[in-house]
Amino acid sequence: MDKAEIVRQIETLGLVPVVRASSADEAMQAIDAIKAGGVNVLEITMTVPGAVRVIEKVADKYGADVLVGAGTVLDPETARACLLAGAQFIVSPALNLATIELCHRYSAPIAPGVLTPTEVITAWSAGVDLVKVFPCGSVGGASYVKNLKGPFPQVKIIPTGGVSLTTAADFIKAGASALGVGTDLVDVKAIREGNAHIVTERARQFVEIVRQARSA
Repeated sequence: MDKAEIVRQIETLGLVPVVRASSADEAMQAIDAIKAGGVNVLEITMTVPGAVRVIEKVADKYGADVLVGAGTVLDPETARACLLAGAQFIVSPALNLATIELCHRYSAPIAPGVLTPTEVITAWSAGVDLVKVFPCGSVGGASYVKNLKGPFPQVKIIPTGGVSLTTAADFIKAGASALGVGTDLVDVKAIREGNAHIVTERARQFVEIVRQARSA
């Protein structure tokens, strides 16, 4: 799948569930539950033990049915290992130009973490396809996204941090291209307690909220 198509898929769904778990097995259970809820895009963070192997496993198990990204990628070396393992996009909590360059070399989309207008324009000038505004909830949430979209209407923003079932619609209406959703969707406590259906149901709810907010 080419870069433009990957970005299009992320935008079409409008969601990037962020999978953080304390084991590879827990991560796989969370991924299965998310997929069952109709979400075919997800980000596996490097904080998951054996994260690169989990990416490999998801790519093998689901193939083209799931768009798997690598998250919490801090440097080009890690980005490369993830892309070779089957990751199709890279997400970082920070702006690292060397990592962006590496992703260009592999024709892979990257959403670096940005917060200030200066960081937004630095990332965009470096040729990124998306930016992850993080931690968005700490700096005004949806209203901050709206304020950034004023001077930067062309920038595709994925707010992360502060996205919940109650705030999701506001973020979409403010101009977010997709939402980075952590524990509000990927509830590992529910997985641990054998209640994977809770994660599946939340995935469905988020998909519906995005759909309704867009049609409004």
